[in-house]
Amino acid sequence: MCTYATVHADMDGSAKGPGSEWFHVTAATVYFDHPVHAMAEHTLNIDLADAAKGPNGRVALELRADSARALIKAIQDALDSVPEELRV
Repeated sequence: MCTYATVHADMDGSAKGPGSEWFHVTAATVYFDHPVHAMAEHTLNIDLADAAKGPNGRVALELRADSARALIKAIQDALDSVPEELRV
């Protein structure tokens, strides 16, 4: 079953993509659906992209739900571990 549950967010950061080159990340698309590559029925899929670069400006993640939750916790723990004034 496809969920079509998709969320978009503006981003400002960098990612290392195809050819091991860094590029500016301007957008994230997050959705729970069938993966392309991961061995699971459904995954949380995260695409980080710079639309101006087309397909070469994209990094994709396909995470099982438990791994996605572990990533959320790790991100929150990392942010919580530094002084608030650095989290700008």
